[in-house]
Amino acid sequence: MPEMHDVDSSNVEAIGYDGETRELHVRFIASGTYAYFDVEEWVFDDFLHSDSKGTYLDQNIKGVYAYEKLF
Repeated sequence: MPEMHDVDSSNVEAIGYDGETRELHVRFIASGTYAYFDVEEWVFDDFLHSDSKGTYLDQNIKGVYAYEKLF
């Protein structure tokens, strides 16, 4: 699991990125942690610095990258 960064969001608790595997990990407040696959590092950087984590996730990650629930 990559280092997780706590974020200010009503839905997302923390996000992390593993550059070797190109996995983006997202820990949701209510539903656990998910891994998104084959994500470019710039997407993680933009996500981390976005004003609204939920909006960025909905517009740029969900429906674009394959994912699975980790726990």
